[in-house]
Amino acid sequence: MTENVLAMMQKQMVEIIGLHAFHAREHLGKDEIDARVLETMVQVPRHEFVPPELVAYAYADQPLPIGYNKTTSQPFIVALMTDLLGVRKDDRVLEIGTGLGYHAAVLATLGARVFSVEIIEELATQASRKLKGIGLSAVSTKIGNGEYGWPEHGPFERILVCAASELIPAPLLGQLKPGGAMVVPTGVAEAQVLTLVEKAESGKISVREIMPVRFALLETAS
Repeated sequence: MTENVLAMMQKQMVEIIGLHAFHAREHLGKDEIDARVLETMVQVPRHEFVPPELVAYAYADQPLPIGYNKTTSQPFIVALMTDLLGVRKDDRVLEIGTGLGYHAAVLATLGARVFSVEIIEELATQASRKLKGIGLSAVSTKIGNGEYGWPEHGPFERILVCAASELIPAPLLGQLKPGGAMVVPTGVAEAQVLTLVEKAESGKISVREIMPVRFALLETAS
């Protein structure tokens, strides 16, 4: 598949994300995704972050399997979660669930300094290689339990959790900087909702449910 064809598919993907956002406007409270996020998703080559046999599907607006019973998130969900985070240049962002690194690449291309935790060693290794392969040096990866975050590099202006948890992990709340925001799917396997958590400068926590979603559950090592 040629680079021109992939580029055309990438632009079509972003157009579909825009339509999806419009149709989900009642959940989102607005009818569009931040233009900065969409422009970034035109720049980041998703086909570099999927298995080789799935490159033809890289720009379909759907999750794709990446091995180890994991998937890379649907592009609309990547765009929505990134939009909700409100990432700014030089923000320190903690990501839980690196996968193959696509969402981390989007965040880093937006100008964030990303610290990403992945529990599956093979995925973390592949993600690190793929991120370096497209020239992104602003992402650090770690193999470990996502529920504990990465306190050595906190506090973080933004936290992105790419796996569902019945309750918001307390260690992650503790690593969220006052004035910061976290996006996390909450709930059990069959009943999850994408949740925006904001911490005021006073430390007060506010929670807003956005829309129903379905994510793999947050894994923890024994």
